[in-house]
Amino acid sequence: MRAHELRSAWDRFFEGRGHTLVPSAGLIPHHPSAPMFTNSGMMPFVSYFLGEEAVPYDPPRAASIQKCVRAGGKHNDLDAIGRSTRHLSFFEMAGNFSFGDYFKAEMIPWAWEFTTSSIESGGLGVDGDRIWATVHTTDDEAEQIWADVVGLPRERIQRLDADNFWEMGETGPCGPSSELFFDFGPDFGADGGPAHGSEWRYIEFWNLVFTQYFRGADGELSDLPNKNVDTGLGFERTLALTEGSSSLYDADVISELVGAAQEVTGHRLGRSDLGDIALRLLADHTRSTAFLIADGVIPSNEDRGYVLRRIMRRAVRFAYLLDVSHAVLAPMIQRCSAVMGDAYPDLVSNSELILGVAEREEGQFRKTLAKGSALLDGELDDLSDGDTLPGSVAFKLHDTFGFPLEVTEEMAQLRGHEVDHQGFDTEMAEQRARAKAASRGTGVEVGDEADAYRRMITEGGPTEFVGRETPSAEATVLGVVGDWVVLDSTPFYAESGGQVGDTGSLSWPGGGARVIDTTNALPGLIRHRLVAGADTPAVASRVTAEIDNDRRDAIRRNHTATHLLHWALRQVLGDHVKQQGSLVDDARLRFDFSHFQAITPDELRRIEDLVNGVVLTGASVSHDEMTRAAADERGAIAFFGDKYGDDVRVLEAGPSVELCGGTHVSALGQIGAVKVVSEASIGSNIRRLEATTGLNTVERLRSDEAMLGELATELGTSVDELLGSVRKRNDENRALRAEVAQLRSEGARARAMALTDLAVDGVIVARVEAETRDEVRDQALALRDRPGIRAVALGAVPGGKGVTLVVATQPDGPLHAGDLMAPAARAISGGGGKGADLAMAGGKNADGLDEALELLRVAFETA
Repeated sequence: MRAHELRSAWDRFFEGRGHTLVPSAGLIPHHPSAPMFTNSGMMPFVSYFLGEEAVPYDPPRAASIQKCVRAGGKHNDLDAIGRSTRHLSFFEMAGNFSFGDYFKAEMIPWAWEFTTSSIESGGLGVDGDRIWATVHTTDDEAEQIWADVVGLPRERIQRLDADNFWEMGETGPCGPSSELFFDFGPDFGADGGPAHGSEWRYIEFWNLVFTQYFRGADGELSDLPNKNVDTGLGFERTLALTEGSSSLYDADVISELVGAAQEVTGHRLGRSDLGDIALRLLADHTRSTAFLIADGVIPSNEDRGYVLRRIMRRAVRFAYLLDVSHAVLAPMIQRCSAVMGDAYPDLVSNSELILGVAEREEGQFRKTLAKGSALLDGELDDLSDGDTLPGSVAFKLHDTFGFPLEVTEEMAQLRGHEVDHQGFDTEMAEQRARAKAASRGTGVEVGDEADAYRRMITEGGPTEFVGRETPSAEATVLGVVGDWVVLDSTPFYAESGGQVGDTGSLSWPGGGARVIDTTNALPGLIRHRLVAGADTPAVASRVTAEIDNDRRDAIRRNHTATHLLHWALRQVLGDHVKQQGSLVDDARLRFDFSHFQAITPDELRRIEDLVNGVVLTGASVSHDEMTRAAADERGAIAFFGDKYGDDVRVLEAGPSVELCGGTHVSALGQIGAVKVVSEASIGSNIRRLEATTGLNTVERLRSDEAMLGELATELGTSVDELLGSVRKRNDENRALRAEVAQLRSEGARARAMALTDLAVDGVIVARVEAETRDEVRDQALALRDRPGIRAVALGAVPGGKGVTLVVATQPDGPLHAGDLMAPAARAISGGGGKGADLAMAGGKNADGLDEALELLRVAFETA
């Protein structure tokens, strides 16, 4: 079965059974409990399963084919890719979902029908005699349906414990599952079914999860009021199964990419283990690379960008191991777009961005690979026979240069050295601890507080946001959790999409409190944070909620200006520019975007002129709610990282048409002057722009004028003559610095001459005074050039910071400066200096300088 046939069959089957077909969500999940990437078909529906949001489908059932990535965190298959034929970092998961609607009695027969009915009648056409099912040890109901309704022989129904019980976490919804396995026959391993037979013979391809319990903090299970169904059919596993293969790399699409990898590298499957691993890895990593970039992830050294960079570097590294010197990612990505572009048009529409990022990253990393190999060679050169390569070096090669540990091991073993695994593991553990610490502070509520918020939304429904129409409103208190107050309606905007939360006040008869922040406790449930220690209103009481309207106006100006800047950046720099993050508050706006070099002054002027030209039109701004389909028809651009449902808000601000749920001005002229105040890189391929609007721009100009006036006063000139005066002062300073440098150099040479009398057998070893490293070098060279001097070794602590050692020997003489330097450099905890007639080393251990000079004195005597 081809991929497009499976998609069509899946959609027809479940649409015919009343399911809403939901397009694949992006690879960046939005629920607070979500992992780094969307890694399952149910991830986009978590808030519906938890009861945090109302299910928007009628009847409450849906089906999708979801793109997924497992390459970080708990579900990380990256290291197995290529070596195993059953692991992918990018894969698709077909799923159907019931939110309190149908349950086991419907789902189990549907699964059998879709799997075993003929392709002509809309199924997979799988031989039912080769299918096994597993159920949980306690799930008599599921076993009975498989046996008595479906007719599956009981000897092909097996009971498992933990493997057939699904849990979202330590607490929360959970329930038994039933899995379908295909028996590939005795050629693939031992008999015994999924419970006892070979894992290579019995391959699971469909998991049916029946969420019917809630596990409380005490570990006890209670029945959920609504029973749910969540299934996941492995798309590639199913395609491979229809080919009669247990290898995912025989599935349609991925097998085509393996073929493309053979063409690009010139290698063929079956020639070597390394070649087979590399070809499979290239096929898989190409898809992950293309889809992650299409969804807005840019390679960097942090978070998702770091994972993407690692994926790309692994692909290039394995091509490098096959001695492939030309670029591989771009042609592979082009093939991926060709075979998957019909199902995922974003691959085609974003092809310029994807290819540009891939080409730049691969080009840079190929240079890095050469440097990494040189680093490893240098470290191995410094080892004595039998020494172990430090784990810190292996980790640096792994983390910075993308060298897998086994590659470093292989290269070290060829030189007769082992690698310190314990040291490597220690470095890796420290990195993971840093990553875990960095992931904290997301505002995710857990335990009793999370349960309290869920009860509020269950009993009182979501908070109604009325702040687009009014700055104040009467509301009822739904609940109080610590300093946080939840209302049934509010004019306060909750922090979202880069816009900060509103501040203001709550007041009630006999009391009141200051609101210092507003966020979402759960999707749709808005909470207001009061000043610590303030009085709180009683639950169910009425309050007046009022925002700081002047602050909101400033935020509106900055937020709408952000959209105009996004438009202008794309106009000037190109359509590859995509938002990578934003922050909009009352003082300024900050916009992070994908771009690969600094913006030139001319480009910045053009961007500012475009934005301010649009602002000066004073045109009306519309901010309308509509369906996502209608928004797409209007050409609205979605901001990276934001979550959008079936109904969205479209902001039309001049030429900018984008999806946005924030608050905005009603006319462009309200924004005032827009001024970019900074533009800089914040990571590889990601830049940050900050700007001001309205009165903040005016204040910025006043501040700049005041500073110019103070500078003019300091220089004793006028503002109009300031530039000329600064240039004159700089010219004078450069001349004075050159004169001082000349005098220092002459002084160093003069001091050096006084050391000539210290020569022993034509060798001078001495500790000297110097302000810079260059002075030490100049003294050594001046002494070496004196008659009768064959070698000089000088040490100093220039400017009282660090240690400098210099060894100078006669060119073409028998003494090698670098060889003499090596042991002395270690005495000052330093390195460097391998030249034949001039070697310089720097170090941190000033206390070791005398020892270093003594080592050099002995080295000269024995040379």
